[in-house]
Amino acid sequence: MAVCIDYTNLNNACPKDSFPLPRIDQIVDSTAGQGMLSFWTPYPDTTKSPCLRLTKKKTTFIMPHGFYCYKVMSFGLKNTGATYQRLMTKIFKPLVGRTVEVYIDNIVVKSKNSRGACPPFTRSLPTLKEVWHEVKSFQMRLWRKCWKILGFMVSQRGIEVSPDQVKAVMKTPPLRSKKELQRLTGKLVALGRFIARFTDELRPFFLAI
Repeated sequence: MAVCIDYTNLNNACPKDSFPLPRIDQIVDSTAGQGMLSFWTPYPDTTKSPCLRLTKKKTTFIMPHGFYCYKVMSFGLKNTGATYQRLMTKIFKPLVGRTVEVYIDNIVVKSKNSRGACPPFTRSLPTLKEVWHEVKSFQMRLWRKCWKILGFMVSQRGIEVSPDQVKAVMKTPPLRSKKELQRLTGKLVALGRFIARFTDELRPFFLAI
């Protein structure tokens, strides 16, 4: 049974965690040009951080058979991403920016060859399991020369446009309203770094909006 909990009121009342998330473009740029890349993503049901006792009370919800609460932080909560990033940064602090890049639950191990980065990374896994709540398994893609990272195709050649983004633009039906034009413009902005004189090419769209 799937359960959807609306945390709008709780999130509005909760102060925002000021811990900064890494800039996606900086992570992508730092992985481009590497000889080999390895990707680690823990399975969704094993990557939650334990809730404090006070936090558990705030996540209470009613079901036909009684009251329930989360033992771990749900990704619907306001500060889950910042909390998660803080833990990951603490665990991989000696490696971040050198052989490892971390964005919330996405871990990229980078190396000039397939032997350079994995040993230091694997030494951090026991600590990762201690901090996370019942980490059991990972989705792994080991030592790829080209792979999609946070929406971008990254390889030793550099950063390339994702085929999925190109298809999304090419398959756009004829525009019939201003709202549809705004959607198309948003898709094109994601491709801006790959298009020469992008702002000049897109000027007619902006004028129409």
